[in-house]
Amino acid sequence: MKVVLLAGGKGTRISEESQFRPKPMIEIGGKPILWHIMKEYSCYGFNDFIICAGYRQEYIKEWFNNYFTNNSDVTFDYTGGKLTTVIHDEHIEPWRVTVVDTGLDTMTGGRVKRIRKYVGDETFMLTYGDGVCDVNISKLLDFHRENHKTATLTAVLREQEKGVLDIDENNSVRSFREKNASDGTPINAGYMVLEPGVFDMIEGDRTILEKDVLEKLAAKGELMSYTHRGFWQCMDSAREKAILENAIQRGVAPWIIW
Repeated sequence: MKVVLLAGGKGTRISEESQFRPKPMIEIGGKPILWHIMKEYSCYGFNDFIICAGYRQEYIKEWFNNYFTNNSDVTFDYTGGKLTTVIHDEHIEPWRVTVVDTGLDTMTGGRVKRIRKYVGDETFMLTYGDGVCDVNISKLLDFHRENHKTATLTAVLREQEKGVLDIDENNSVRSFREKNASDGTPINAGYMVLEPGVFDMIEGDRTILEKDVLEKLAAKGELMSYTHRGFWQCMDSAREKAILENAIQRGVAPWIIW
């Protein structure tokens, strides 16, 4: 099953770093947060990734192009008058990575629409390229299959900064709404499982996945919520980046299960 990663935004709220590279390529613990997310999925056996790139998309392509060499011990031998390269110890992931330029200003739904030909007519997973989580991917997928709905998202409980989900007693998402100051309700953390039918609900580049697709699915009773009570943290700001860095340095980073 393919894993789609949304990595095309400009990351303006963390512009002190995103002016040089896409936000998903900002490093925590010496590796891009995108790499951390991919490692999470890989631990559950999902190694086929499609990256929806946009802003500074060339940075992502160059990083993966150099990944093998930069993570192996290499001898560059010029003694014969020409370059001979010898790869010694290899430290590489069993990944297949497709990086797609989905446009500079394309909305989230539009980015998903543009990678349709790489996904094909099959169920796929999708998450944002700027948040890590210790959700059990296998259980999430089982939950999606058991409920036979078009889409499942992972919901987490935390102090409200994002859009709020109204979830009924059967874990079906009924609607999205804006946050209230006193809210303590579930929010959309990403880590979604989607059926290919969602592609037909996306009109074009200006379609917003959360507003134009997920809201419609919620109204139809076709969107399920998998409640996760463990760790989740996005990286929208320098403060949140520091939270993740601090967790790694203290050895208490719950998403690092490899």
